[in-house]
Amino acid sequence: MSSAATLRLQIETALAHRIPSALTPRAKVIRPVAPTGVAELDMLLDGGLPIGALTEMVGPESSGRTAVALSFARGVTRSGSVCAWIDVSDALSPESAAEAGVDLSRLLWVRCGVIEAQVRPREEYTFSLPDKYMVSAPVKKGLHGGGCGGHPRNEVKGMAQAIGGLLHSEAIAPRCAEPQKRMRAERETSSPQSQIQTQQRYVVRGAKPWARMDQALRVADLVLQAGGFSAVVLDMAGIAPEHVARVPLATWFRYRAAAERTQASVLLLTQHPCAKSSRELMLRFEAGRARRDEVTVFNGIEHHVEVARRRFTETPANVVPLRKPPQRETAARWSSQASWVGGR
Repeated sequence: MSSAATLRLQIETALAHRIPSALTPRAKVIRPVAPTGVAELDMLLDGGLPIGALTEMVGPESSGRTAVALSFARGVTRSGSVCAWIDVSDALSPESAAEAGVDLSRLLWVRCGVIEAQVRPREEYTFSLPDKYMVSAPVKKGLHGGGCGGHPRNEVKGMAQAIGGLLHSEAIAPRCAEPQKRMRAERETSSPQSQIQTQQRYVVRGAKPWARMDQALRVADLVLQAGGFSAVVLDMAGIAPEHVARVPLATWFRYRAAAERTQASVLLLTQHPCAKSSRELMLRFEAGRARRDEVTVFNGIEHHVEVARRRFTETPANVVPLRKPPQRETAARWSSQASWVGGR
């Protein structure tokens, strides 16, 4: 045995309890696949998305990423397995997921950046005019004979405080004649259920993008380490690329190792590629185009996807052909129609 082989054997023996086969490259593994439910895409991918690996779907808005992910989740939930959907931007519509055929009883929906807060009943929001505004001002003799005050320019002073008293004490009253310093208000939105009189809670989605990202990454760690999920969708499609790029590369490597250990299919929905060498498969979606079947009625969207990276591909044989093999197809097209179109 040569000295290099002896030294290599000694190192691997010493590290066997920590890193098995430390200096031996891992063999190429052709992973099993699960169908996406889109026939054109399954034909392109030789069956579907890899199981126990990380798949990244990159593309702009309305490019078909969420539709393919929902179709994949439909197949997972209908087979009796459980799927986790980590929604970073709180943009998933349960009605659309149910319409796509997803079994919601087998879907774990994690909404990031959503805070529930207690509010007072509507009866406490009745406004009343303070007593100090009900007392008439003392009569002052001025320039207007019998007088109602001083100079007209001074009569508008204090109008902003009067208007502010009519409104809620926490509200910012608009100023009439006095200069106002521009203030940046926090954007808050509430769910439709909060407008019901019997509802006592409202939802505030004012968390910063990186705070939602950090929460989503922690939840993904817990879900992958716990196991039991056949598919985990990390939906970051609504987050700007500069925030997604802040995620360390070690995080994606950890997700890949956990997916391989639990045999879960991890899907990343992003606008810009971020997983790099940790992904097994990368699909690049283009912006969808409206179908031109009718002139004035919207019928659906035409989608286009390209396989930008595939780590391992199955070779039919070990024999090297003398002629140049035919080029493999790397793109697929399909179209989705609106619900009001019906069968044609």
